[in-house]
Amino acid sequence: MLTLPLSLKTILVTRSAGQSSQFTKLLQQQGANVVEMPTLEITPPSDWQELDNAIARLNEFDWLILTSGNAVEYFFERLASRLQDVRGLSAIKIAVVGEKTAFILKQRGLQADFIPPAFVADSMVANFPEPVSGKKLLFPRVETGGREVLMKEFSDQGAEVTEVAAYQSGCPVTIDPAALAALQNRQVDVITFASSKTVKYFCQLVETSLGEAWQTYLENVGIASIGPQTSKTCQSLLGRVDVEAEEYTLEGLTQAVVKFASREVV
Repeated sequence: MLTLPLSLKTILVTRSAGQSSQFTKLLQQQGANVVEMPTLEITPPSDWQELDNAIARLNEFDWLILTSGNAVEYFFERLASRLQDVRGLSAIKIAVVGEKTAFILKQRGLQADFIPPAFVADSMVANFPEPVSGKKLLFPRVETGGREVLMKEFSDQGAEVTEVAAYQSGCPVTIDPAALAALQNRQVDVITFASSKTVKYFCQLVETSLGEAWQTYLENVGIASIGPQTSKTCQSLLGRVDVEAEEYTLEGLTQAVVKFASREVV
């Protein structure tokens, strides 16, 4: 009988509620026992006004910049609620970060005009297909806590950037009981992090539930990160990162977990 790479391994997934199913499936296909611990709650912004104002003058923008699936979903849901449809974007080019974001956009009936070669925001600036000086960019984004590098770089190059809150992400009030039990009983082999915020809120939730000695429950537990920025946060708050995805996607993170569990050099 074929033994799958993650057989007998318990993997803790810290994605937001409602967004973990795809990643869970990828890990289960490798034989893992997956415990989901949502560390993010995605909700509407505290105020829609700025986004509504931008939607009302869509035809003024040259580019729409979308850096996450959440940005796509909340932007287009709000667009529809304002009784406008995607035809209002006919004259606007769309840039997205990551194939997953592009796929979610495609489900809305639109094709991305530009996807940077690396699935990180910094790659968008370095590889943007045209000079942005004098261009008007619309950037629907998380309300607080997002990285500022992308828009600062575009602004420094002469672009007129309009940033608007399209959604917000916060820490859940309570920890999932099954996840807490798995940590307390030291049943977790690897914890996966797909963003810096998941690391931050994981630490908050676990410290609240397990007390000051919470880090002792992570001894001998692998810490797996989806990419460089998430790894920096792991190093800062957890003191280490054991494996980082080579490709900054959920598929890449799955392969990193497989390699780590097999004790291969990554």
